[in-house]
Parts: sequence; C-alpha cells; structure tokens
Amino acid sequence: MKVIFTKDVKGQGKAGDIKEVKDGYAQNFLIRNGYAVAYTARSKEILDISNKNKADAEAAEIKRCEALKKELKDRVLTFKVKTGKQDQVFGTISTKQIATELDKLGYKIDKKKIVLSEPISSLGYHEVKINLHKKVQAVVTVELVK
Repeated sequence: MKVIFTKDVKGQGKAGDIKEVKDGYAQNFLIRNGYAVAYTARSKEILDISNKNKADAEAAEIKRCEALKKELKDRVLTFKVKTGKQDQVFGTISTKQIATELDKLGYKIDKKKIVLSEPISSLGYHEVKINLHKKVQAVVTVELVK
C-alpha cells in the first residue's frame, strides 16, 4: 500500500515522503496513529500544495534574512570594558551581551544564532558571525573600548 507520511517515523520516512509499505502496517499503525495517510490523487494534490506553501515561506524568510544581513553589515557594536595593566580585559563578551545590544538597536536575534569562534577578550574590533538562516550568515563588528 502506498502512503504519504504526515509525521516523521524513525526508520521509515520523513513527513512528506511517499512510500510503499505493507497493508497491515499502513492500516493498523501508520494511518490509525496519524503518521500517514493513504496515497490517493487528492492526498497527492494536498501534499503538492503544502510543499509549495513551505517553499514560498522559505523563500520569503531567506529574502527577509538577506535584508537583515545588509543592515547588520555596517553596524558596529561598542562595549565599554574594564581593563587592568597593559590593557588586559577583565572577563569576556558573551553571545548574550551581543544579543542584548542588538535588541537595543531593534534587532530581535536569538543568542543561540550568534557564533563566537573564540571568546572576545581583547580591545579592538572583532567580527562576529550570526546564523540568520541555514543559507544566510551575517557578520557584525564588535568593538571593545576602555
């Protein structure tokens, strides 16, 4: 029996997959528990519409992220830090602090999307990568001053 998976089933298929499975497995487990629907012309048509809507939403999200990337490119986030002898910085700048500073500027970016290759613990300019989307990565400049 041919089915269209509506949810991910480990070892069988992902949501949106069309697969041939045994009749009893399809009727008694997949369809009964809502993991799949029987393959018909109508269910295939609904799947195609759903996939098209997902693709359109994905394209709109990428476009929004690209615009945000252009805005962030020219931004410099300045942090005033305490220093010791020979301009040694006390502590480091974290992703949470960067996210808070971006939030003050009007950009709602989750701290988990900010990528620091190494802790920012020296005076000067540092480039920080932000994963806005799987396909879009922005760079913002962080400056540490006394």
